[in-house]
Amino acid sequence: MTPRITHVLETALYVADLDRAAALYRRLFGFPEFMRDARMCALGVPGAQVLLLFRQGATTAPSRTPGGIIPPHDGQGRLHLCFAIPAADLEGWQARLAAQGVAVESRVVWPGGLSVSLYFRDPDEHSLELATPRLWPNYVASADASPPAPAG
Repeated sequence: MTPRITHVLETALYVADLDRAAALYRRLFGFPEFMRDARMCALGVPGAQVLLLFRQGATTAPSRTPGGIIPPHDGQGRLHLCFAIPAADLEGWQARLAAQGVAVESRVVWPGGLSVSLYFRDPDEHSLELATPRLWPNYVASADASPPAPAG
């Protein structure tokens, strides 16, 4: 029997300017900052998840910690990240993006009309998506019960 996985805990994006990127994610989404150093910033995402923002090139060598070594990693180019939102909040998010000066690149109504996605870019040109339930078979309306992100 396969041991369980409960959820994705961390997701990482690699950014040119750590201060600029962290400011956008805190301002737009209200994600609290859990920790920060010269190479990275960890932001809390609802649902017991963490968004790691790494300064590009800052993690290409092993990182020593008191508890062990973190293997090197890095990324480049336009990466993609999708945040789940309640269907009832879709128009609110569209208004918030506009109010924050963030252009919606695309709005997609998925087959069957059960789910809608808004696509936009962060300052590093990463493709960000806000998606309503039913985009995937395992993303159902009960996901709407997630607690809201802390104000930041």
